[in-house]
Amino acid sequence: FKINLFLNRKRSAEHFMHGDLYHDEDWLCYTLEDEKRDIKIAGKTAIPAGKYNIKIRNLGESRLDARYSELFEFYTGQLWLQEVENFTYIYIHCGNNDTHTDGCLLVGLKRHPQAIGQSRKAYNKLYPRIMKAIQKKEDVYITISDSE
Repeated sequence: FKINLFLNRKRSAEHFMHGDLYHDEDWLCYTLEDEKRDIKIAGKTAIPAGKYNIKIRNLGESRLDARYSELFEFYTGQLWLQEVENFTYIYIHCGNNDTHTDGCLLVGLKRHPQAIGQSRKAYNKLYPRIMKAIQKKEDVYITISDSE
């Protein structure tokens, strides 16, 4: 078994990109990430479009773990995109604007012109779905595409 998530990145602004995240035909949430760049700038560049396996990074290995363990009783480690070329430790996590990410995917249930909102609610919706599949030894993938 496997879970396939699909992220359609819709537009790029000066400092960020919005997107929509789906599981099959099911809309899950909005996303926000750093802008696309031809030449990577560390902490300020979106990851390349492509297909990535998602794993859980061991609890205690991310600087976000202590905070997330307090915020979410179900939390057991970061949702970690594997083998992203020229990037390390790319996560799906909470945040509202491009200052809250260093290349990671932020999730939210509301979209604003330069941000997303209700990030924790989106994480509450997304994380258990992915974790349940991973605990069942199912593969979880995210395919990221640019519609521009």
